[in-house]
Amino acid sequence: MKFSLFVHMERWDEQVSHRQLFEDLTELTLMAEDGGFSTVWIGEHHAMEYTISPSPMPLLAYLAARTDKIRLGAGTIIAPFWNPIRVAGECALLDVISNGRMEVGLARGAYQFEFDRMAGGMPATDGGKALREMVPVVRKLWEGDYAHDGEVYKFPTSTSVPKPFNATPPMWIAARDPDSHNFAVANGCNVMVTPLMKGDEEVLDLKNKFQAALDNNPDVPRPQLMVLRHTHVHSPAEPDGWKVGAQAISRFYRTFDAWFGNKTTPVNGFLEPSPESKFAEVPAFELNNIRKNTMIGTPEEIIARIKYYQELGVDEFSFWCDNSLPHAEKKKSLELFIKEVVPAFA
Repeated sequence: MKFSLFVHMERWDEQVSHRQLFEDLTELTLMAEDGGFSTVWIGEHHAMEYTISPSPMPLLAYLAARTDKIRLGAGTIIAPFWNPIRVAGECALLDVISNGRMEVGLARGAYQFEFDRMAGGMPATDGGKALREMVPVVRKLWEGDYAHDGEVYKFPTSTSVPKPFNATPPMWIAARDPDSHNFAVANGCNVMVTPLMKGDEEVLDLKNKFQAALDNNPDVPRPQLMVLRHTHVHSPAEPDGWKVGAQAISRFYRTFDAWFGNKTTPVNGFLEPSPESKFAEVPAFELNNIRKNTMIGTPEEIIARIKYYQELGVDEFSFWCDNSLPHAEKKKSLELFIKEVVPAFA
């Protein structure tokens, strides 16, 4: 089992500066590298303070200079917002800067709010067309001269400059439905999945979709499967410590709901979480269910659950530390995970 860190700068009010958030993200990444994590993943989001990353590339390039071993994952680039030539060139440059530590994840996108601003109002549900077309195009550009005349992208002969340090850098697809799993496996891409607020039965379902895609493509070498989970570790000496994580993750997903609903105009990048009353009768938002369904618990409890993932055939567990908690709490949780959980998988 490999471990990775999935991290953004999170800003919930104007009391914490963007510079401080940048330094906090760097500190968590350095901790993860020292703790033996394989990869740090940073995604892409636009005009929203609660997940700050207009491009993962400058952050990852900076981290390349601050680290020695940890791999640097763009997780994920939102395909409809990019030109394939730019994706190929920027990813290759990161691979060169980092001596071959780049990993690229591609996704279709989710928030209509972002599509309204970044893709001319394209329906977010159409993002998959760009994703499916982009994957083979980027690989062709890494190989050399290539011209493309597709449904989404058209360009005359071009190539990736520079070329990546590795001839075939690892490529990941964020997958949920059977078609996206099948596309990823058929195209030799690793698969990243997130159960969001659902429990381990969702992890099993996603793993079964991955397995079905493997069965559909028997001649393709088995790619890697990563599970991304909101994670909060607390000491057994703090029996109510789980409530800190559960309440924070509730706030995170109520904010997600507000952004995803796309019904209120944000003010300077801030949007209030949807009210708790909206979810009073929604079982997934009960604190005990958040505790059970996300990765919250003592080291012993978390070890048991990740071992179950390992038995399912999951190759990488990604510690998702976006959860609305302040940096000190995130650091404390990550330290405990590194000290108590990681050694159980050595």
